[in-house]
Amino acid sequence: MALFGKKKTILGVDIGHDQLKLALVDDGVVIAAASAAMPENLLRDGELTSLDTMSDLIKQTMKENNIKANHAALVLPNESVYVKNVSVPMMTTDQLAYNLPFEFNDYITGEVSDYIFDYAVLPKEDNGEEDDQAGEKQADADPFLQEEEEPIESLELMAVGAPNSIITESQSMLRKAGLRMVKTAPALCTYISLIRKQKDTLMQEYEEFGILDLGYNSIRMYMYKGDRHVATRVLEIGLRSLDSVIADIYGVEVHLAHTYLMANFDKCLEKEECMNSFENIAVELMRAMNFYRFSNPDSTMTDMWLCGGGAVIRPLTDAIGEMLDMRLHTASELVIGGDDIPECNSFVQAIGITMD
Repeated sequence: MALFGKKKTILGVDIGHDQLKLALVDDGVVIAAASAAMPENLLRDGELTSLDTMSDLIKQTMKENNIKANHAALVLPNESVYVKNVSVPMMTTDQLAYNLPFEFNDYITGEVSDYIFDYAVLPKEDNGEEDDQAGEKQADADPFLQEEEEPIESLELMAVGAPNSIITESQSMLRKAGLRMVKTAPALCTYISLIRKQKDTLMQEYEEFGILDLGYNSIRMYMYKGDRHVATRVLEIGLRSLDSVIADIYGVEVHLAHTYLMANFDKCLEKEECMNSFENIAVELMRAMNFYRFSNPDSTMTDMWLCGGGAVIRPLTDAIGEMLDMRLHTASELVIGGDDIPECNSFVQAIGITMD
């Protein structure tokens, strides 16, 4: 959801349960990245419990890392936004604005006026050379004004719905940090932006692929065909479950256990209890992938890109790769110049949200 005109230098802001991630991007090039630990319970079920505390954390992290910016793009929390691909009859923008909310009747609660809706026209799927040529014609024309082209029977859209309160609160929170919000979008859109930047390499080599976000509270598996999002599978397990296992092994509280996990203290990742946890996570991901393949029998997916804090836990990623029987890649491949960005896997969403 772009709220204002395009800006050249934008600070990407990704607020996670465990870490705040900031990426300063100038004309598509990452020039700075920084992270900070989130205070306990500041983000609960996708909602900030204190806008002032979050503003202060962003401002402090920018100051400590000498990051200067006026404009920001914010990744919307997964828990607060609805995204779906829809097919609608050909209509004007005014007609679309009126009809789009009805596509979310099964999701939203309360009044329609309490939500903001947006959309992006999806590219026409390739169906051979003739369709490619038709797609080129469509791309050169306004999709809502087809006076000289053959009429299009329907529009394929990626539609997004989010509570108005999330947008206004986000604007207020960033404004208190000295930033003006110029764009906001859900996580899956940040990956689409990165995929499109790599269209000459990534999209030509891989017609279908997955992005696996190994997060703190949950694990999300995003499925794409080209730059078209087709499905998301969510596992309500994440690094937090591993913290609990390590806390039991060493008799420490979970925050210290998380430090043990990320530093592989005392080679804790090699403990039998941890190895069993890695395998359990891999099995759950295999079940999610099997369900996706059952629902999409023409799937040819063989490659997946890893991001999030868990992407650096080698025994975990090894277990996932073996169980899924897939080629796993690092998230730095999704970002132009990603190999030069320390811990790039953690900043993928913060970088992607800044891209056109």
